[in-house]
Amino acid sequence: MSIALSHRTYWDLFEENPQAQPHSGSDSFDVILQYPPQLGQGFVRQVELREGVDLMISQYQLYDDVIIKLPEREHPIEYSFFLSGGFNDTSDSVCAGQYALCGSGMAPVESIQSISTEQILEVNVHIEPEQFLAHWQNSLDDINPVLQHLIKPASKIYLTQTGTTSIVMQSAVQQVLQCPFHGITKRIYLESKVWELMALLIEQSVERYSDHQRVNSHTYSLKPDDVDRIHHAREILLQQLDNPPSLIELARRVGLNDCTLKRGFRQVFGQTAFGLLHDYRLEQAQQLLKERRLNVSEVAKMIGFANRSYFAAAFRKKFGVSPREYLSRYKNSA
Repeated sequence: MSIALSHRTYWDLFEENPQAQPHSGSDSFDVILQYPPQLGQGFVRQVELREGVDLMISQYQLYDDVIIKLPEREHPIEYSFFLSGGFNDTSDSVCAGQYALCGSGMAPVESIQSISTEQILEVNVHIEPEQFLAHWQNSLDDINPVLQHLIKPASKIYLTQTGTTSIVMQSAVQQVLQCPFHGITKRIYLESKVWELMALLIEQSVERYSDHQRVNSHTYSLKPDDVDRIHHAREILLQQLDNPPSLIELARRVGLNDCTLKRGFRQVFGQTAFGLLHDYRLEQAQQLLKERRLNVSEVAKMIGFANRSYFAAAFRKKFGVSPREYLSRYKNSA
C-alpha cells in the first residue's frame, strides 16, 4: 500500500506535531522535528549553516510507502547521501550506498516514492546558486565548463544524476553524523564537511564527464526495435502528462534498461525524456492560449505548472514572448 501526498500536505503534517526542539544545548540553528506519526517513526534534523546553505539529516521508518507529489518549481543545488533506504522518482532511483545530485534550475512536476521496507537514513544538503558561485566571485565564466550545467536559470530543466558513494564520501558523511562539537565550532565543522562533500561530488562529476566523452567518441547505434520502443515510451509519457511514470518504470514498460532509454531519447529526439515532456506541455499551453477560452493562470494550471512565474519564464524562453503577450496578440487578431 502507498500513501500519496502533495509536497505542501507532507510538510503540514510536520507542523501539526509539537514545536521543533534544539538538537543539543542552545544551538538554535540545529533543531529536531519529529516525523509525522501518521506516516512513520523517527525524526528530521534541520541545521541552518548559513543563509543559503542548509543541512538536513533524516532517520525514520515508514509504515507504508509514501509518494510525495511535487509541483514545477525553482530548485537550488541539492545532494543526498543514503546510508539506508532509498527512493524512486520520476527520472531515477537511489538506494543505500548511493547519492543523488541535482543542479539549480527548474524542476518539473515529479513524484518521489520513499520505500517502507527498510529504515531511511539520509544526509541532505541544499545550496543556493549564489553561495556556490561565491567560490568563483559569482561569475559563471570562471567555472569549468563541465560544472556550468550545475547552474541553470529557472527557465531550464535542472540537472539530476546519481552515483555510488565512494569510500572518501562515506567517511565525510559519517563525520557529519558523528560531529563532536557544539555552538559555532559545530557550525564551522559541519559547513566544512558540506563543502568537502560538494568537492568530492564535483570531482566525480568531472571524471564521469571525461569517461562519457571517451565512450561517445565511438558511434553508438540503436537497433530498429529499440527505436520503436523509444517512440512507444514517448507515447506513454504524453498520455500521462499529469502523472508521468518514473524513468525506471517507463523503461520497464517498454522493455529497455534505463541507460538505453536515456541515451536513446537523446539520440532519437535530441533531448531527455522529461525535457521532451516540458516542451510538450508548453506546446499544449500555446494551443490553449490560441483558443482564447482560458486565461493565463488557468492554462498554467491545466498543463501542470504550479507556479505562474515559472510558466511565464519557460514560455518566453521557448516562444520569445510572455503568455500574456501571446494571448493578447490572438485576442487582437480575432
